[in-house]
Amino acid sequence: MKVKWTFLLAALMLFAACGRKQQHTYTNDLLLPMTPVKNQGKSELCWAYAMLATIETEHLVRGDSVNLSPVYIGRMLKMEKTTLSTIGLRNGEHEKSSQRAMGQTLLNMIQKYGIVPYDVLPDDATDDLPTPRWVFMLGARYTPWEFAHSVCAPDEYLSLTCFPDSPYNKKIVVPVPDNWEQNLLLNLPMDTLRHHVDRALRQRHPVCWESRGHAMCIVGMAHDEAGRPYYVMKNSWGPKGPHGGLVYMSVRKMWKDMIALYLTKEAFGY
Repeated sequence: MKVKWTFLLAALMLFAACGRKQQHTYTNDLLLPMTPVKNQGKSELCWAYAMLATIETEHLVRGDSVNLSPVYIGRMLKMEKTTLSTIGLRNGEHEKSSQRAMGQTLLNMIQKYGIVPYDVLPDDATDDLPTPRWVFMLGARYTPWEFAHSVCAPDEYLSLTCFPDSPYNKKIVVPVPDNWEQNLLLNLPMDTLRHHVDRALRQRHPVCWESRGHAMCIVGMAHDEAGRPYYVMKNSWGPKGPHGGLVYMSVRKMWKDMIALYLTKEAFGY
């Protein structure tokens, strides 16, 4: 009987150990400067948070400082989709009601509607807080559109993907529901894409990463106690967890789940 209970206890301990997620110790090989981690809450605006985080870090690396409002983009997106639905240019529940989109959507939105600083429309802004008509900066007054062009020039960023079934070195429409705008992305072989992304990070440029379910900004590179490589991602779920809102994603998982990447032409090496 004693042997039976000893065996049962050992089995339970082994089961508990297998159920616990292995904790790794990470060492940063490279970590770019960042604005504070934001919190998208219950919204589906991760693509806006990730792309704006990329723009913000790109400015910080240059010695500039901007902190931008994803909530403003959410409001503009709602207005855009309401207009498109009214005039019958979009059909389907996804297009009419979902906040989901891609990084290129953010770039398109700020070129069309502009952007405002985070402090005037923060994450916790309620609907009764009016959308700013002006941006005041260093004693000058700008429209949101004028302000946007000072932080992100038209065509400053490249949209990249890897779809082996489509021709390489050509722009393609990525066939995912989030690409409801039918944006074109440059299709590159995986090894070429990885070369440019790793080179960009080592040259101190952030990269916006998208999968089918989430988007984050790559702000660094790291390794664990066994020497396995990771990308350091800035998430948009608030400064939570053991790394204050950062996520350490294995290189294998990052490339396996990748749908789209966004980086400046300078970062790409044009």
